[in-house]
Order: sequence, then structure tokens, then C-alpha cells
Amino acid sequence: MNITTPKIVVIGGGAGGLELATQLGHKLGKKKQAEILLIDKNRTHIWKPLLHEVATGSIDPDLDGVVYSAHAAKHHYNFQLGTFCNIDQSNKTVTLAPLLDELGHTILPERTVRYDHLVIAIGSVSNDFNTYRYKRSLLLFRLKPTSRALSAFITRQLYTPSPRRQPTAIT
Repeated sequence: MNITTPKIVVIGGGAGGLELATQLGHKLGKKKQAEILLIDKNRTHIWKPLLHEVATGSIDPDLDGVVYSAHAAKHHYNFQLGTFCNIDQSNKTVTLAPLLDELGHTILPERTVRYDHLVIAIGSVSNDFNTYRYKRSLLLFRLKPTSRALSAFITRQLYTPSPRRQPTAIT
């Protein structure tokens, strides 16, 4: 009789997916009762309520975020970088899109991951309450790039000389 260890795949390393992978790692992964795999398209997790601090430059998400691979090693689960592009329920597989560098070169080809149990924890959508003014002018702090872009904009506004602004003399 061949008994295999069940494989639990969690797609999405946000607050819910990260917490689930951590708890499953403690309860099942540590005792080798299940293999836990967290898949996320980012290398790090930053808690969304901190994104306003990323935007103001108060914190660096690369330094203050949770590095998934280090967290996984510490909490008895595995991490794989990738974006899922297909789920085959009949064969119990998840397909991950090719991983590309910033120039579009393939780092990792398309991959297939087998699972026994699958959890999709890819997050939520911010609510703009269907208000036109918000949609037009509101930056939703859901992603590090948005927060970093706002930080860069603020920095440019503060430090770029303007013909309208005269330097203030400090005495």
C-alpha cells in the first residue's frame, strides 16, 4: 500500500493566503502530514495598510516586506514565484505562466504544478463606490508600484525647481 503525502497549493500570498500557508505549515507541514506550496507573482508581501507609508517614502517595501521564500523556510511550507494562468480541475494541475525579466526574456518557462487540494486566495477589488470623481482622481493603494509611483511623484514635486517657487532662505 502506497500512501502519498497530500499536496495543498495556495495561490495568492496576500494577508489571507500567507496566513493560511503559515498555519498549514505549522499544523501539517512541520509534521510532514502534507506538502504546502504558496504561489505568488511577487517575491515579497507588504501589508496593504502600510502602502501609504511606501507612497510617502517612510518604508521600503523591499526591506520591510515579508520575503516569501525566507518565510516559507521558517514556517514549513514551500514557495514558488509565478502567476497562474490555467487550472485543470480534472487533472488537478495549475499552470504557471512563463516568468519574464524586465526585458521580456524568459527566466522560467511555463510550468505545471500538481495539487490534491487547491485554495485560491487572490484577494479582493477596491471599492470606489462607483463615483466618477473618485475613479478619475483617486489612486488606490493596492499595489507596491502604485505606491512607489506616488512616492516618486511627491519627491519630484518637492525637489524639482519651479519658476513659481522661490527658494526659502533659512536664517
